[in-house]
Amino acid sequence: MSLSLKQLTVYLTLLGLGGGAGVLGSRYLMAEQEVIRRPQIVPAVLQPFTPQRSSVTPQRNLNFIAKAVEKVGPAVVRIDAARQVSRDLPQPFHNPFFRRFFGDDLPMPKQRIEQGTGSGFILSSDGRLITNAHVVEGTEEVKVTLKDGRSFDGQVVGTDPVTDVAVVKIEATDLPTVNLGKAENLTPGEWAIAIGNPLGLDNTVTVGIISALGRSSSQVGVPEKRVSFIQTDAAINPGNSGGPLLNATGEVVGINTAIRANAQGLGFAIPVETAERIANQLFSKGKVEHPYLGIQMVTLTP
Repeated sequence: MSLSLKQLTVYLTLLGLGGGAGVLGSRYLMAEQEVIRRPQIVPAVLQPFTPQRSSVTPQRNLNFIAKAVEKVGPAVVRIDAARQVSRDLPQPFHNPFFRRFFGDDLPMPKQRIEQGTGSGFILSSDGRLITNAHVVEGTEEVKVTLKDGRSFDGQVVGTDPVTDVAVVKIEATDLPTVNLGKAENLTPGEWAIAIGNPLGLDNTVTVGIISALGRSSSQVGVPEKRVSFIQTDAAINPGNSGGPLLNATGEVVGINTAIRANAQGLGFAIPVETAERIANQLFSKGKVEHPYLGIQMVTLTP
């Protein structure tokens, strides 16, 4: 079939217009896709970081032992005592054979300084302390060290060997003190807390129970004393002497005094009522009066 020149021209014109429209349409679609593919870029701004602090104050879950120690500990002191003692002459110098040569001009006994450490606790804010008599025996002045590190020269006001109680005075004010309880209200099986300075380890805390009450001096192994002792299994070691024995509420119920060296878990304390009574007499009179009933045995003739 033959086309006229006019028809051919029309076909070519339509074909050119269609091709041009196709090219323009494809470019438009490509531009639209490019716009869709490219996300909008927003510059990021670094915000300052402020850590959030909790407004809740952490709580200290202290048990009753820790609370008692926290209350009484500052009033427990270390007592350092030094005494001058004589070394006895060797036994041969006492032999009459040596006396024939030396006569009465025997060598003089050598003097040496014996040091010891014990515990005590403060009764009044003006510096009245109580301890064991054997801690300060043979000396009139001692060194008293508080839990906060302060040290004072202490004057031994009085001692009572019969009950093994002694009192010391230091020149200070506003001192922490203890609260005295009642040993007569104790029951075996109750908690017992001991604070002291065993072997120089200041403010050492040990815990046990009240094992028994009313132990006689002969049962404890100190028959020369006139005390009815509290027995406890709270660890008491050398240096604990004179420190307080506490009940579960932090009240002083006794003064740690003695242990049985041939056993473990056998410690003994002077009841606080006895210690307080003796301390009051020592502070007021400087000595203690112990009443006694004298009995003399004679043979009666029927």
